[in-house]
Amino acid sequence: MNKPQYIERILDLKSLIKNKSHILLGPRQVGKTLLIKHQLPKVKNYNLLLLEDFKRLSFDPTLIRKEIKKEDKIIVIDEIQKLPTLLDEVQFLIEEKNIHFLLTGSSARRLRKQNTNLLGGRARLLKLNPFIKRELKEKFDLDKVIQHGLIPSIYLSDDPEQDLDSYIGLYLEQEIANEGLSRNLPSFARFLEVASLCHGEQINYSSVSSDTEIPRTTIHEYFRILEDTLIGFLLEPWNEGKKRKPIKTPKFYFFDWGIVKKLQGLQKISKKSQIFGKAFESYLFHEIKTYCDYSKINKLNYWRTQQQDEVDFIINDSIAVEIKSGEQIKKSDLKGLIRLHEENLIKDFYLVYSGKDLVIESYPWIKILNYSNFLDALWDGEVTTHL
Repeated sequence: MNKPQYIERILDLKSLIKNKSHILLGPRQVGKTLLIKHQLPKVKNYNLLLLEDFKRLSFDPTLIRKEIKKEDKIIVIDEIQKLPTLLDEVQFLIEEKNIHFLLTGSSARRLRKQNTNLLGGRARLLKLNPFIKRELKEKFDLDKVIQHGLIPSIYLSDDPEQDLDSYIGLYLEQEIANEGLSRNLPSFARFLEVASLCHGEQINYSSVSSDTEIPRTTIHEYFRILEDTLIGFLLEPWNEGKKRKPIKTPKFYFFDWGIVKKLQGLQKISKKSQIFGKAFESYLFHEIKTYCDYSKINKLNYWRTQQQDEVDFIINDSIAVEIKSGEQIKKSDLKGLIRLHEENLIKDFYLVYSGKDLVIESYPWIKILNYSNFLDALWDGEVTTHL
């Protein structure tokens, strides 16, 4: 079998780690280890998923210090959450030896449980997300994204459906079991299926509790676990508007649409189906969220009022983006942007859809772009040029 071609990622670890230590977080199989292998091939690397490295460093964390050579300016520790006690040694070497570390992990939760402070500002936080269109270039296929998502190992797989099954199973067996929830795996698996129906929606904890027959307090904890293991993300509402009272309930998104599709038991998604719109919005959310993560933009929200006016995404209190999956624009598609414009707080307004770029004379301040052109403008920095 031919080795799959490596897809170059947007993140440039070499230039980032040159200036300061970093903690690189991301769900399993988003490509952290492969990225390090290709961008930092000659760097000393301890992989805590390897039993040999784990046992050696568990027995004696000072081995890192003892094994340093003159040429070792950068050290990688993969899956640091498996042995968070190593952070004391890492902190010492950063301060005393000026070593730069790249620490990777798939769960911030276990680090916090050990009362670690993630090095108290001595390392910057990075996130690695699934593929984006700009990384895939000519290998990008929107239909493939809609059917299987963008987790690298699954997008490039010859059997993505089976690999999605395996991914969910491994997540339960490894991440959730590692959280000390081994006895509750059946209830957490049941929760996962119901939580997938919340994807892109406001969370109703009581409803999820009722549907799963799991106590509401436990449901809150389960959603927190999804966030801490980087599988889920809460999109907070934008509450700056004054003319219309905003709703204050967050929305929930899984990190990848393929996981949602598999958990919901969906079959092939037709472009004419209602679920295609949900999948398309989910994909654009992924691109926007990834851009914000990689560009250090910390504020991403949505807007909905009690009068049901809504805009899908607001970037840094300044840029409004509405997503429509169709190839035609109706006036009703503009309603949320028009209502938000009346607040006189947002600078730029975008409607992103599957059709051609156009200008509507009545609303020239709304930039209506094909999704591909919007993404080019986003990643080229043109959308956020004034931030």
